Amino acid sequence: MNRVSQLLATLLLAAAGATAFAQTAAKNKLLDRVIAIVNDEVITYNELQGRTLIAEQQLKRQNIPLPAREVLTRQVLERLIVDRAQLQLAKETGVRVDDATVNATVARIAEQNGLGLPAFRERLEREGVGFARFRDDVRDDIVMSRLRDREVDNRIQISEGEVDNFLAAQAGVQVDATEFNIAQIVLRIPENSSAEAIEAVRARALELMQQIRSGGDFARLAASFSVAPEALAGGELGWRTAERLPTVFLDAVKDLKPNDLAPLIRSPGGYHILRLVGKRNAVDSKLASGPVQQTRARHILLRVSDATPEADVRRRLNDLRGRVVTGGQDFGQLARLHSVDASSTRGGDLGWLYPGDTVPEFERAMSALAIGEVSEPVQTPFGFHLIQAQERRTEESPVERNRLAARQSLRERKSDESYAEWLRQLRDRTYVEYKLEES
Repeated sequence: MNRVSQLLATLLLAAAGATAFAQTAAKNKLLDRVIAIVNDEVITYNELQGRTLIAEQQLKRQNIPLPAREVLTRQVLERLIVDRAQLQLAKETGVRVDDATVNATVARIAEQNGLGLPAFRERLEREGVGFARFRDDVRDDIVMSRLRDREVDNRIQISEGEVDNFLAAQAGVQVDATEFNIAQIVLRIPENSSAEAIEAVRARALELMQQIRSGGDFARLAASFSVAPEALAGGELGWRTAERLPTVFLDAVKDLKPNDLAPLIRSPGGYHILRLVGKRNAVDSKLASGPVQQTRARHILLRVSDATPEADVRRRLNDLRGRVVTGGQDFGQLARLHSVDASSTRGGDLGWLYPGDTVPEFERAMSALAIGEVSEPVQTPFGFHLIQAQERRTEESPVERNRLAARQSLRERKSDESYAEWLRQLRDRTYVEYKLEES
């Protein structure tokens, strides 16, 4: 659900920015023209300028100093090229998203914002975002996600030996683990580059490192020069546990102090400049080395809609809670009658839950309950819940569960690396003709 919230923010900003530029262009009678040809499609001047405006808004919101306009424009153009190449490949290879899936995603975004679909559509229009344009952006995002699943994630293989080695390396690790926040600048090396071209990229990377050591702003330089997907977020990868970082990254930053630069790293795709933004203790870990407390719980889920606004949902849940606590009615029977979750057919039973199996809001409320106690209404990204803790038990962490967690951690680590390499290869084989200099 967090991804849905991020998608909404990105698409709102993108669509609003493009709309604002289109309005300005129309007012000033700006003529559109071709800026680049990507295979057999074009990127236009107005499209590029609209996306550049969006990038500027994103950087300002994050308090990142803006690069020179021409530098940022070229960065944005490269992003447009890569996105266009992905959408073209998806179309050529039959990746499709039907209207029902788009509609369900838009409805989920609306629900995440506590709105029914008509009210959400009105909000978009008030902010200058056409609903049809918003749906198209949602569709493109889903298409690129499915393409990544098919071309990258579904092809990742994790051997039993890798799992064994991972678990052996994690042996003795306590529940608290270290998380790292790393920022990176990636300079791409095209396929079949000559030794001279590779050396030129390396020299450029070393020059940027010297600028940073001399006080240059890392985030601005990332937005200006990095080819990584997170460049316009200042290059930050966000907080990740050690197992989610490429080994070469972890080895480079684990002994650094915040704001230190790591030695320059070479990967198949290019050169990486890494800065350790921060380091902290994580409060949870996917792997458990000792006893684990499980809770067996059940719940009743209601969602906000046009017909049932939040106040009505809370009132209904409080009424249901009173019927259990003071009226003695069976929680499971009420779940069967009223819950909108798939678990309603089981009386709301969620089975035995491990730490981390549910969203944080749900887990905190559940963990605070005594056995048999029913919570007050609890809000999560999925809606509003009544939760009842039925049983608790403590057991040694199951071997198979740890192996599954290890496999998932390895998959996440490989996914980021594989996706970056796949994008590099896709970009290298995409025909691009620049017309920017002619504008």
